[in-house]
Amino acid sequence: MRVLLVEDELKTANLLAKGLREDAYAVDVAGDGEHALAQAYLTDYDLVILDIMLPLKDGFEVCRELRSTGSTMPILMLTARDAIEDRIRGLDTGADDYLVKPFNFEELLARVRALLRRKAALYPEVINVADLALHTRSRQVIRAGARIELTTKEYALLEYLARRANEVVGRAELAEHVWDESFDPFSKAIEVSIQRLRRKVDGEYPQKLIHTRRGEGYILTAKETDANV
Repeated sequence: MRVLLVEDELKTANLLAKGLREDAYAVDVAGDGEHALAQAYLTDYDLVILDIMLPLKDGFEVCRELRSTGSTMPILMLTARDAIEDRIRGLDTGADDYLVKPFNFEELLARVRALLRRKAALYPEVINVADLALHTRSRQVIRAGARIELTTKEYALLEYLARRANEVVGRAELAEHVWDESFDPFSKAIEVSIQRLRRKVDGEYPQKLIHTRRGEGYILTAKETDANV
């Protein structure tokens, strides 16, 4: 899942981005309202974490402009102001949730997970593909009763494929949702991650679940498929 974090305090932005990345989110950071809008128009984000007090355009204006374009991506507003009027204004401009600083980072993660579940109500807490089970809250991956240890990026990649199970997912889409703006489109990061994931998830199991469609992308499926390389 790719998140746009809009926060002008550099130290706060770095801490939040680090924590979110450690929890398997790809994170882009914007330090002002105009930069945030420009990035949101260019990239299909899964969620926006939006501070209210921003240079150039404040969070209320950013939220209002995003909603005026028809964007439905979840927006979590952050603010140091606890006035009821501000919370009402934030929700009225289109925010989905509101969190007052200072806050516990675990609460932020819980709010993010809740908004993402609300965005995709069909996403279950456990995703099953054949004998593979992904527990999205605990981020545990189990196959045939055995737990599989994955890195943060490997888990993010597998979860995205699992949420799109039985669909071919292109390289560009994986780069957009699993990696952040620092991703080098000429690198072999996706291919290398898929290879490592295959070794851990499919390994010696007779039924292979991760397949490559040459020239198209990757698919996680229990169905018979051709062109697996």
